[in-house]
This record gives sequence, structure tokens and C-alpha cells, in this order.
Amino acid sequence: MQPRNMSMSGVVDLAAVKAAGEAKAKAEQARAEAARTGGTGAVSPAALVIDVDEAGFERDVLQRSAEVPVVIDFWAEWCEPCKQLGPLLERLAVEYNGRFLLAKVDVDANQMLMQQFGIQGIPAVFAVVAGQALPLFQGAAPEAQIRETLDQLIQVGEERFGLTGIVVDPDAGAPGAAPAEVPAGPYDALLEAAASALDANDFGGAIQAYKNVLVDDPGNPEAKLGLAQAELLGRVQSMDPQAVRKEAADNPGDVNAQIAAADLDLVGGHVEDAFGRLVEAVRRTAGDDRNTARLRLLELFEVIGPEDPRVTPARTALARVLF
Repeated sequence: MQPRNMSMSGVVDLAAVKAAGEAKAKAEQARAEAARTGGTGAVSPAALVIDVDEAGFERDVLQRSAEVPVVIDFWAEWCEPCKQLGPLLERLAVEYNGRFLLAKVDVDANQMLMQQFGIQGIPAVFAVVAGQALPLFQGAAPEAQIRETLDQLIQVGEERFGLTGIVVDPDAGAPGAAPAEVPAGPYDALLEAAASALDANDFGGAIQAYKNVLVDDPGNPEAKLGLAQAELLGRVQSMDPQAVRKEAADNPGDVNAQIAAADLDLVGGHVEDAFGRLVEAVRRTAGDDRNTARLRLLELFEVIGPEDPRVTPARTALARVLF
């Protein structure tokens, strides 16, 4: 795949004067608040590269773009050019020392974002500046061209929107550095309560306990996995397996019937059957029905866990039927 024209010409016109003024004001306000509280807002070099999903896109990309240009790398595990471009962008993010933030989006797990950006192929790289998106390039590209594009992006962000980047502390997380204090929280107690509720088949109580953790810690892996499992068990609790499977067999085009049968497949340990059923449902349908089946499949990926070897081929199969 050949890279598209990487020129930044016309980027200045993407933002209205009013938006530029508002962005500058927000950036100045953030710097003033940091100075007032005695903080620098410094981050470690590792924090310059983040994984972003649909749920956290507004917080991690749109809101952050009011203080620093955010470069988005749309990639997938099966994409060979992505394996060349991704590490290069990550290295440049650290080298540019806070002048831009790199957000990595796995398109297999975030199909809606891919559709919203109108992406036809990957790797694809976009930027968001002061809440406004612009395409940078598609496909692998020489490092020199990428650097030129990044330099122009940073210049636009600074001159038009007052985005001076984020402060990086090179000692943060370094060997021998004092570990950052983690505020004590009720997570352990809440997670234990959720697990106890799950063991007692109190799925409503478990769901609420996991949600309580995720309110304060949206990325908590144990709570995300537990919530997905509790919601699945809660859904199948009152099902009549024989009736559900007959309905799915008699109505292959009924998305809700296929989703219910997939839930039963997964609970029964038939993981590949559950994934295959929903991939086929996505292939057969369109519009809201297709999106409903896709989202349930992504939920079942969470139940199994992203590291399970059965998830990767299912993600690939999903991508093939979607595009």
C-alpha cells in the first residue's frame, strides 16, 4: 500500500478562529492551574504512547487534544505494514518529548472508530488538534516524511491553538526512582465483594460491584473481565437452552436469536462456536442489526480475555466480513 500525500497544506483551514481561541484559552487555563497547585503535570516517557478504545476515545483523545496534538495510529495484529510503522511512531513519540501524544487504536476491537474516520485500509494515521480531526497519511512511509509531517502538525498546533505539548519527566518510572504513591482505595474490598456475589449467583450484585470499581478506575482489568462475565451469566440465567437453540436454528437471520445462542455457546465452553455464530450474524446483516451482533462479539472477547489464542482468529474473521 502506497502512502497518501503527506502534505499538511490546508490544515490551518480545518479550524475556525473561534475554536482556535477556545483551545488557546483551555491550554493557558490548564498551565495556570498546574502552576497554582504547584504541579507540573509531568508524565513519564512511557505515557506518551497510549492504547485507546471506543469507550475512552473522548477522554483520551478529544479532551487531551486541547493541550497537545494527538496522533492516532489505526492498526491491527494481522497487518504486516503496521508492524513496521507502529514501532517507528512509538520511538518518535518518545523522541519528540511531549510535543505530541500517540494514541494506538486496534481496528479489530474498535470497528466503530474505524468507520467514523472513514478508513479504507491500514495502517492509517490521523491527528486530532483542539478536538478537530485531520488525516495525515495511510500506509507505511519513510521516516523522513513522517518527521516532516509531525513537524508541521506541531507547528500548526502551537501557532493556531497554543498547544505547547506536555511536560515529560525522564526519571518517572526509571530504575531506582521512588515509586509513585498509589492512593488507597476500596478496590480490593469491592472486587472481593463482586467475586463473592458471583460465586453466590447474585449476578446483579456482582455487576454493580464491578461497575463501582470502574467508575473510579475505568481501565481496571479485573473489574472489566469480571463485569463481562457477570453480565453474560446474568443473561443466560433464565434462558431455556433447548428453546433458545431451536429459535436460533429456525431463524438464522434473527440477530437476537443468534446472540442468545452465542451466549449459551460460550457459557457451555463452546468458544469457537460462539465466535463463529456471531461472525456469521455480522456477515448476514446490516445497519443496527450488524452493529448489535458486532458489539456482542466484542463483549464476548472481553469475557474470554484478549490474550486467549481463540480471540485473534475471531477478530480477523470479523474484520474480513466487515470490510
